[in-house]
Amino acid sequence: MIPIPDLNNHSVPANLQLHESGGFRYIDSGANRDCPPLLLLHGLLGNPEGWFDAASALVDRGYRAIVPDLKLDELSRKQSNVQGIVDYVRRFTTFLGLDQMILIGNSLGGQIAIRYTTCYPECVAGLLLSASSGIYETEVGHTTFRRNDRNYIRVKAEKTFYDPAMVTEDLVDRISDIATSRLRALRFVWLARSSMKDLVIGELEKIDVPACLIWGSEDQITPPDVAHTFQELLPNAKLRFIEKCGHAPMMEHPEIFNRLMLEFLDCSFDPVTTPA
Repeated sequence: MIPIPDLNNHSVPANLQLHESGGFRYIDSGANRDCPPLLLLHGLLGNPEGWFDAASALVDRGYRAIVPDLKLDELSRKQSNVQGIVDYVRRFTTFLGLDQMILIGNSLGGQIAIRYTTCYPECVAGLLLSASSGIYETEVGHTTFRRNDRNYIRVKAEKTFYDPAMVTEDLVDRISDIATSRLRALRFVWLARSSMKDLVIGELEKIDVPACLIWGSEDQITPPDVAHTFQELLPNAKLRFIEKCGHAPMMEHPEIFNRLMLEFLDCSFDPVTTPA
């Protein structure tokens, strides 16, 4: 659980640029290099800030990194489902004129990346999934929050990480802000229920682009057997585990995550193999 903060220029690393245009808020930094741009998608209670370390590493290596704020707490009831977010991402990529990209997604963001790939296969050159939903989850927000129970919120948040110290008072405060707003909390319940119903297991064998799976070995939400199932069903997937790591590897072990991410990209998308 890493709830959405208000993005501002003070929280954005120096090599990343925050944009607000066309009704979208997003990070867009770096050059296209000899590779399609990278689109990084956050999860249900995730946020763009969770991808800042990874986006900075991509830009430093010469890639173009784009991190949209999916605005999950602002969606209408009709949009608060997996396909509604895919449609939102499609509008965003059309706005930026992206006709080819590599999708990176954590948790629900991974499920969105898969669904986007099956809807628009001609637009996706590769996938990197981290703790992706879409097969099954053991802990999701399908019931209402206990709005004023900080201890309950802390216990639920700690299931996201291997190291409970990752759950700070600021993090609990942010989750509490969501929980105490009935409409915001309901949006997350609707999205979680849609995620549980709109499974992707029957479509994975159709995805033939290079794929990388980066998983926490102690993930309590999408456990390691979920990662192995993804690996078995995705034709071109490589699986890498990070030890002593939970559901958000890019946050809990950013240096290891970034190394594995860059190894995959550097090996899979050179000028010879990159689609035109």
